[in-house]
Amino acid sequence: MAGMGAAQKIAAVALTLLFLIAAMAFLSRGSNGSGSPATSTPDRSTTGFSPETYASDGSASPGGGGAQDDGLPVVAPSQLPDEARRTIDLIDEDGPYPYARDGVVFRNSEGRLPTHPRGWYHEYTVRTPGESDRGARRIIKGKDGTMYYTPDHYRSFSRVQR
Repeated sequence: MAGMGAAQKIAAVALTLLFLIAAMAFLSRGSNGSGSPATSTPDRSTTGFSPETYASDGSASPGGGGAQDDGLPVVAPSQLPDEARRTIDLIDEDGPYPYARDGVVFRNSEGRLPTHPRGWYHEYTVRTPGESDRGARRIIKGKDGTMYYTPDHYRSFSRVQR
């Protein structure tokens, strides 16, 4: 900053501070580990899924009574939107996947799934009709084959009964 006047130095410092504040605000919005902000809140009427649709069913109660009691509600594949079932079929067939980001590591940054080492979970897009981008719906698959569905971009999860 040599050769700069006092006003220029103050302006440079102010711009630097503004840049840092903006960067911190952007980073604090939350992320799914793939660089996409976790801020989307879809209208449940467009997701085709609601936990209430299976919570009253005795076979699909929270915890699920399955071998894995992770405390999450359990949903049968037949209770998921058609697009989620198609994504599960693609995962079972090992692709090909329609989105370049399908299969990337899901970091579980929100801590809503059981804790495992990095690389345990991978995420796959569930197409959302009417969305021009990937939308908010995902299937997350663990190395043990356990799958989870999120209709709302990682805000809530249900374990898919397999």
